[in-house]
Amino acid sequence: MISKVIHNLDEALDGLEDNMTVMFGGFGLCGIPENSIAAIRKKGTKNLTCISNNAGIDGFGLGLLLENHQIKKMISSYVGENDEFERQMLSGELEVELIPQGTLAERCRAAGSGIPAFFTPAGHGTEVAKDKEVRVFNGKPHILEHAFNASFAFVKAWKGDETGNLIFKGTARNFNPSMAMAGKITVAEVEELLPAGSLEPNAIHIPGVFIHRIFKGSVFEKRIEQRTVSKHN
Repeated sequence: MISKVIHNLDEALDGLEDNMTVMFGGFGLCGIPENSIAAIRKKGTKNLTCISNNAGIDGFGLGLLLENHQIKKMISSYVGENDEFERQMLSGELEVELIPQGTLAERCRAAGSGIPAFFTPAGHGTEVAKDKEVRVFNGKPHILEHAFNASFAFVKAWKGDETGNLIFKGTARNFNPSMAMAGKITVAEVEELLPAGSLEPNAIHIPGVFIHRIFKGSVFEKRIEQRTVSKHN
């Protein structure tokens, strides 16, 4: 058995340097690697290109790296909850690449599957298609999209074992699994870290072969991005 367990956040970030391209799992604020993000902020790594479905909110998630000016470019599909993101984008401080959510997911999946590029109809006829190759399939134009090339992927899982096998819970399963497969170095933080053999094999979402480092997160705030409650009469 090869243990992937690391015992401190310095080990988790070993090799992370300025100007790298990094993936962050999660959907909204659900399933984001909170401990890894906090450690990157503390380390001060700068000029990062960040691939994430969204950019966090002010003061939490990737918003912590934005306000510390550690991100030079965001590649996302949804960024509507972050005032600092908006300010930096409009002022020209932050480079932004907005892409359709399905294309974002497929560029992650393609990277993890060893597929260098693919054609999709999403975005044709819009700014998304600018300067991209177009081909027609079944009478419909498609644009060429390339798989991501990320040095690191930081993901968060519900349960994991010492060899890196992971189980995700609920909405956290949206982008975390595909990003876990796509990083050259994938770091997984988990709520429960168990001995090898503890997880039901048929319940495992990502096998440990894709995970390089795993640790038990110390704090998970699990904030709610938009709290909505019903009114009882």
